[in-house]
Amino acid sequence: MRDELRVVLADDHHFFREGLRDVLTSEGMAVVGEAADAHGAVALARELAPDVVVIDLNMPDASSVAAIREIVAERPGAHIVVLTVSVDENDVREALTAGARGYLLKDARTSEIAGAIRQAAADQGVVSGEIMRALVARMPSDEQASERKTHDAQALTARELDVLRLLAEGADNAAIGESLSISKHTVKQYVTNILEKLELQNRVQAAVYAVRTGVV
Repeated sequence: MRDELRVVLADDHHFFREGLRDVLTSEGMAVVGEAADAHGAVALARELAPDVVVIDLNMPDASSVAAIREIVAERPGAHIVVLTVSVDENDVREALTAGARGYLLKDARTSEIAGAIRQAAADQGVVSGEIMRALVARMPSDEQASERKTHDAQALTARELDVLRLLAEGADNAAIGESLSISKHTVKQYVTNILEKLELQNRVQAAVYAVRTGVV
């Protein structure tokens, strides 16, 4: 069915790709291509125009970050999710700056991975809770100042503050919706409102803002 999400997997470990393919297939997605290296990921993204590319950060032939940049340069609307073992904040920043819409660890729950792929396809960013907390805790002081900006959290409604607090804890849209008894679509709109009001670019910046300004 064409309404299935079409996914390309890029990882140099065959057995990991095989397991992830089975998981995504069971979630109603179509894995339309698999690559064992970064160059292959770029080639498949170009050839197949998938809805989402899931890519490991550490590949044997070339930089995955460079591959992400190349894919996004060719297809500005490309949706890319990094699925890796690296919790290094520089890796996270480089991947997101290159254009990745999501960054998750390989030990994430299968439901979390599937949810992140769906969110990326819907043009929503998602970063695993563990990564989000690590980024907030390690943010260098000069970057803290730039992220905080001069905006006041009082510009947000009570419900937007609720969403921001949960976002800063690393909750994805589904978890936020469940916690607040609202739909994922409504959560997406709240997140969009928060970023616009605070003039921030993504969920990571919003989480940092929340912690550094005492919202959470």
